[in-house]
Amino acid sequence: MSMGRLRDFFSQHPRIAVAYSGGADSSYLLYAAKAAGCTVRAYFVKSQFQPQFEQDDAARLAQSIGVPLTVAALDVLSLPAVVKNPADRCYHCKTAILTRLWELARADGFSVLCDGTNADDDESDRAGARAVRELGVMSPLRECGLGKNTIRHESQQAGLFTHDKPSYACLATRIPAGTAITEPLLIKIERAENALFDMGYTDFRIRLAPPNSALIQMPASQWDKAASCRKEILSTLQQDFESAMLDLVER
Repeated sequence: MSMGRLRDFFSQHPRIAVAYSGGADSSYLLYAAKAAGCTVRAYFVKSQFQPQFEQDDAARLAQSIGVPLTVAALDVLSLPAVVKNPADRCYHCKTAILTRLWELARADGFSVLCDGTNADDDESDRAGARAVRELGVMSPLRECGLGKNTIRHESQQAGLFTHDKPSYACLATRIPAGTAITEPLLIKIERAENALFDMGYTDFRIRLAPPNSALIQMPASQWDKAASCRKEILSTLQQDFESAMLDLVER
């Protein structure tokens, strides 16, 4: 039923621009729109909050399904409401990003802009969701009742490499609200996460524990490995952090 509703959406909106993150949800939205015969274009905003691998994944997926991709730079650290990192930082950041995407999409002749919000996303817990509503961005996956499990299943059936890609929150989420966001801080967090990824860890986060400690959050299934590699992890992170801690809350 949900898939039928999504096909109906595309038949009603044959030309769409997609706010594209490179994640599982927006990747499937791109694929489904293309498969339905829509004229579709992907728009990716590159800011200081996105690690390079996200842009690389976005380009790879878009190319694999034959959807044109526009990459636009946005200096989010020029926005005082973002840099101050208030509790609603995501709202201010998302507003700036979507405003820029609307400019690009309209310049290319699109009057419909969609994002990859799905039916499982809790809008009450997402400050950015308010920006989506206020700026008139449509969320077909949510509107048509497609949740994360369905999206992953359909993506796998379609052969999309993003079908099992872990959810990823931007680098700004690693910094506690109220702590100013700076480019050097973002760079060292990204460097530390890249290092742990190269060690084989997946689906984890390194959060700043003020003033300068790293709080590692990872699935419980990887705790034993992290404990056995304690010295290696500490050696890797000590160039940027005074200490490192493993969060033992199961997530």
